[in-house]
Amino acid sequence: MEEYTGRDDLTFYRFIIDSLPIGVLTVDSQRRITSFNPWAEKITGYASAEVQGQFCGDVLHGSKCMTHCPLKTVLSLKNPILRLESTIENRYGEVIPVRMNTAALMDDNGQLLGGVEAFQDISYLKTLEREKDNFISMVAHDMRSSLSIIGGFVLRLLRKDSKTEEGKKEKYLQVVKTEEKKLERLIDDFLEFSRLQTGRLKLNPTTISVDKLLIELYEAYEPKATEMGIILRLQNDSDLPLIEADSRQLQRAFTNLLENAMKFSPKGGIITLSAHRGEGAILAEVRDEGMGIPPDELPYIFDAFHRGEVGEEIKGYGLGLASVKAIVEAHGARVLVESERGKGSTFRVVLPEQNTIANR
Repeated sequence: MEEYTGRDDLTFYRFIIDSLPIGVLTVDSQRRITSFNPWAEKITGYASAEVQGQFCGDVLHGSKCMTHCPLKTVLSLKNPILRLESTIENRYGEVIPVRMNTAALMDDNGQLLGGVEAFQDISYLKTLEREKDNFISMVAHDMRSSLSIIGGFVLRLLRKDSKTEEGKKEKYLQVVKTEEKKLERLIDDFLEFSRLQTGRLKLNPTTISVDKLLIELYEAYEPKATEMGIILRLQNDSDLPLIEADSRQLQRAFTNLLENAMKFSPKGGIITLSAHRGEGAILAEVRDEGMGIPPDELPYIFDAFHRGEVGEEIKGYGLGLASVKAIVEAHGARVLVESERGKGSTFRVVLPEQNTIANR
């Protein structure tokens, strides 16, 4: 039987930690990072080499770092373990909800060596919770409203003693038809989003030109924008490389972004479509001068059924941006948003030049 040395044990434990689908970092007694596993790199966007020796709070930017730092708690009280839910911020400024397990590391003599923190990205679970709540609220309001209207007008038409004039009957039937169409569109939106979320979206990648795609979008929507009193502009670099992508699906994503910008743009407002070359990627943007998005809503705008602070005049079920995210991520790309209340929003799609299609 082969005998393992302590060094072998350390190698084995390092292999286990590096293989875990959970972010793991260790710190010394001063909360300076001493190790950072591959999954921690994936969640945060930072490489292990660039965070070594840094204060953990400067890397994670956790919501509890400044008030009830988990590592500080376990290091000062030497508690065996602390479990909680929190948020961290990755290098791109995105806020990520995480489930954390934090513990002090002690030697055989009970002396404090440092601490270990394991954190799991629970964005998907949190999104499901919010989508469920939004779905229940939306169904209770919109479906019941349409069904009540349909039921009321059908009852009027079915009354045996009804002496309703033919003109009114026609009007009642038009109302019923309108509400029926609302329900049909809602169901179609659900089915389409279900296909996106369950991975049944099949991409057909070909070699495409992003600037050509945006030119076609501009030409299709410029007359409508002019009619609405909105100025639509196009600013593309002339030397953009071709990429591998599904042209039809990307067009749907950019169409949703443009239509969303037009919904929230005032008369005289400017919407700019642009594409330029970044470091190893093409950055395609839709920038508007609309009402902007409140900071507390930014983490949730890509959730299905999230509509935020929009007036009754803004129609839709909050599925457009959720579809954009699903399509973009299926291409191995990212969609980011910057917004300032009262000054507008910029949605940026980052498409890798060496694009790897997720479900090719």
